[in-house]
Amino acid sequence: MKIEYTLLKEEKNTSARLGNIKTKYGTFETPMFMPVGTEATVKTLSVEEIKDVHAGIILSNTYHLWLRPGEDVIDHAGGLHEFMHYNGPILTDSGGFQVFSLAKPKDITEEGVLFKNHINGDKLFLTPEKSIEIQNKLDSDIAMSFDECPPASATYEYLKQSIERTVRWAKRGKLVHKNENQMLFGIVQGGPYEDLRKWSAEETVKIGFDGYSIGGVANDHESKEDMYKAFEFSTKYLPKNKLRYAMGIGEPIDIIEGVIRGIDLFDCVSPTRLARHGHALTKYGKINIKNAQYKEDFSTLSLDCDCYTCQSKYSKAYIRHLIVANETLGARLLSIHNIRFLIHLTEEIRLAIKNDSILEYKEQFIKDYYGDKNE
Repeated sequence: MKIEYTLLKEEKNTSARLGNIKTKYGTFETPMFMPVGTEATVKTLSVEEIKDVHAGIILSNTYHLWLRPGEDVIDHAGGLHEFMHYNGPILTDSGGFQVFSLAKPKDITEEGVLFKNHINGDKLFLTPEKSIEIQNKLDSDIAMSFDECPPASATYEYLKQSIERTVRWAKRGKLVHKNENQMLFGIVQGGPYEDLRKWSAEETVKIGFDGYSIGGVANDHESKEDMYKAFEFSTKYLPKNKLRYAMGIGEPIDIIEGVIRGIDLFDCVSPTRLARHGHALTKYGKINIKNAQYKEDFSTLSLDCDCYTCQSKYSKAYIRHLIVANETLGARLLSIHNIRFLIHLTEEIRLAIKNDSILEYKEQFIKDYYGDKNE
């Protein structure tokens, strides 16, 4: 069965939305944070641990799985769920973000993108049709259209040409989408410009997709102001009865601001990446567990956290030792905690939407998380 989305409530003071998605694996509430499992695994976590942090949907990466083990191997295994032994909904991206980070501007053509395989240097060519065909074989529950993800520094003229091509690519991809059990999302681009976002959203909606993604909001050099403009300028032109997904967003305040502007789904590699570098997310801000102050701190990462790491009483001192000693268990324990932190954040956000108090929630969160560092 294809995922079904239902809008349950709109918060009275903002554009925040409460909804649910019905899948063959169960029903999940939105707004939702989705852990990233790039190569058919959320780094260092077992599928049982993914379930234990209350994940609703997880992501896998089309580009990486295309290169290894290959979409045909996964297809022969019975699809991505069978291959990774995960009994829950999965979203696959288009592979575009990785391709464009590897491609040169001259190699982006109307037909597709020429780039080098980052593993062995082979030349590869990815088209909108090929991206969808790969995702059809992966058999994910949600697939993404192939789009260009321009850099934050792109000019207005370049962005205009880019979004026009992305709309043409979206039409081509939809024509070859053959998996009846798979949602297909269109992607809205346009940088911080409302007229470009409006045009991109309206033209993409005309094609008719099961949901819509907001792209170009996780660029390294993009300001918060431009990010929030992109959220607002995109969602206001999208249908209310369809899912809205901001790609690559994992900073807690950005999730809150995105929800306030009408976004339902978020994903990012940040919780596991931070964990591997010894950083933990807590109610009172991000901490670096490698700091000397934690060497003899035998308290848990967070007193009010219900994750396995905290409930099992692993101390900051022990986790610090593991990270400093480069033991994998340290990254595992921090990854479990960080992912649960962001999922718990969206649980609190959903409650605030139910109570029409999302702005009050945001104000208190900023006070707790950032303290004197006014965001």
